[in-house]
Amino acid sequence: MHPVITASVPLLEPPGWALAQRELFALLDRAWRQFARDFTGPDGRLAYADALTTRDGVDDFYETFFNWPQLYLLGGADDLLAESERHWEGITRQLTELGMLAGGYERGYDWFHQGESLLLLYFLCMAAPGRWRARALRFAELYVDPAHGNYDPAHRIIRRPHNGSDPAREGLFDGGSYPWLPHEAELYGFPLEWLLPADAGEPPRERDPRLGEEMRRRIGVGDTAVNLAASGLVFNALLLSGEERYREWLAEYVGAWRERAAANNGILPDNVAPDGTVGGLLDGRWYGGHYGWSWPHGWYSVGHAAVVAALSAALATGDDTFTDLVRPALDEIIAHGKVMAFTEADSSLASKWTVQLRQDVDTPTLHVPFRHDDRGWFDHNPMLMGVPVALWHHSGAAVDRDRLDRLRAAGGHDWRTVRPFRSKEEAGHEEPWFAYLAGDNPEYPERILAAAQAQVRHRLARMARYRGRPVPEADIHLWQQSNPVVTEALVQLTWGGPQVIYNGGLQQARVRYHDAGARRPGLPPSVAALVSAIDPGATVVELVNLDPAAPRSVVVQAGAFAEHHFRTASYTTCDDPSWIGGLYDYGHREPVVTHRSIDLDGPWLRVELPPSTRIRLTLRLALRARPPSYATPFEEPEGTG
Repeated sequence: MHPVITASVPLLEPPGWALAQRELFALLDRAWRQFARDFTGPDGRLAYADALTTRDGVDDFYETFFNWPQLYLLGGADDLLAESERHWEGITRQLTELGMLAGGYERGYDWFHQGESLLLLYFLCMAAPGRWRARALRFAELYVDPAHGNYDPAHRIIRRPHNGSDPAREGLFDGGSYPWLPHEAELYGFPLEWLLPADAGEPPRERDPRLGEEMRRRIGVGDTAVNLAASGLVFNALLLSGEERYREWLAEYVGAWRERAAANNGILPDNVAPDGTVGGLLDGRWYGGHYGWSWPHGWYSVGHAAVVAALSAALATGDDTFTDLVRPALDEIIAHGKVMAFTEADSSLASKWTVQLRQDVDTPTLHVPFRHDDRGWFDHNPMLMGVPVALWHHSGAAVDRDRLDRLRAAGGHDWRTVRPFRSKEEAGHEEPWFAYLAGDNPEYPERILAAAQAQVRHRLARMARYRGRPVPEADIHLWQQSNPVVTEALVQLTWGGPQVIYNGGLQQARVRYHDAGARRPGLPPSVAALVSAIDPGATVVELVNLDPAAPRSVVVQAGAFAEHHFRTASYTTCDDPSWIGGLYDYGHREPVVTHRSIDLDGPWLRVELPPSTRIRLTLRLALRARPPSYATPFEEPEGTG
């Protein structure tokens, strides 16, 4: 029996954010349908006739649609879920035909890319857990069950950097040397740089020890920090099943990496030899592993994998000390930060930051090193805010809030600025969102919704330019770059959460919604929501029913996985109908708004929204007070109010 509150404050002048939010939903509905018509076939596969000649590519197919079921969960069209499932099935058939999958799963590749592929699966599981349970558990078993050859329980390691459903896919590449392109070498350098003396010159690729047999022998086996992202797959299985074995695996595997970090002055190492020793194949170096601190991306890959694992293990076990897998390394790179203009930095990610910073590329601001090798720390970039924001959102702890305040104080650019860009991660606006939640960016909701509109319209124009053209293997990012679905603004404003960590994270949210009338996840039609505070003491939510004739019924859920617990709710009311005035009054009177409070005791609260009404809820939550799951409010009887 869920408690019920009925809104009674009249909606007379709809707030601009509410109108803009519903307009964005309407635009997105047109946009995804157009993409499906322009770029996909009858069975949901992408229009692609080329081959795939390397191990790379699976992620580029799946991640095209990663946020389509996320949009459904937010309140997108009823048929969007079935469409998202159709694309998963079609792409799976397509990639199987291309030789990239076995048993419906990646044959063997690194988890920087596997994590990108699996976001679509995680959101499908969240939206339709009953239909996706068996498949998702089968995938998780590839790692939890040692019989599949990926996990070594004796040393608590994933056995190799390229892993998946095909135990025979060993090493990091097919052929004699790693297929490293000249422009990639220019941007990121080489692995195992110390094997080649500085004055040795550039050997031919086929004889370069950094790209050949030494690479296969030294970093093609054993565990690497980016494998921590596999924790998301196992946590997803726990959410679906509640089976203790998944919780135990997370505690064991993530716990082993936490011990290795503690033994390395708190900093997460990036490699473990097959015998369980850190640096065992790298002459004792804690850095240098595949997709690790030295090559190619450093913190960009290590930090994201670490926070995926830390939050998965913390939510699974209730032990928040797992977040210490991330904090010391995060604070270490901040301690080595330098104030400079991006144009003066040694960044390897210029294509990302020049677009994101725009007019501030010449503004001195804090840059932190993403990479470490024998030279020390290097590759300075502005702080990627996804990791520190995810930590703060999870913990609500003063230490994590203070870190964000310090980063803001050290920034040379205005955190309130909303820049018009859409990164691959469909994220990057954490700074102005944080400023809004801090109380000094009141225009953020309408600005970010306007920016989201611009992103959709830009993608629609790109779709029009490229529709019907053949897509060669070199350009398979075209689909991601044309995907017109944008969800970051809706996630922040309606769920009170950051966008999902792109390399394999699961969604964070202070609150989530279900349409009680349709008995499905998401906001009902014509309803807009705004979360304006997520402090540990109170979460503030406003709900608006823009429909002048139809009532709506919304179930508010505490947390992405009903992991929080509602304690009390204070809410706005208007019990005096005199605001309507008399028959011959030329206008309405100002409604008298008062407040009431009720005690709550659970993860769900139903809010009835009569036509043209609004309500502001101040919700007091016990954070992470319940076992997380994909349970829905419709699995038990409803209250009648």
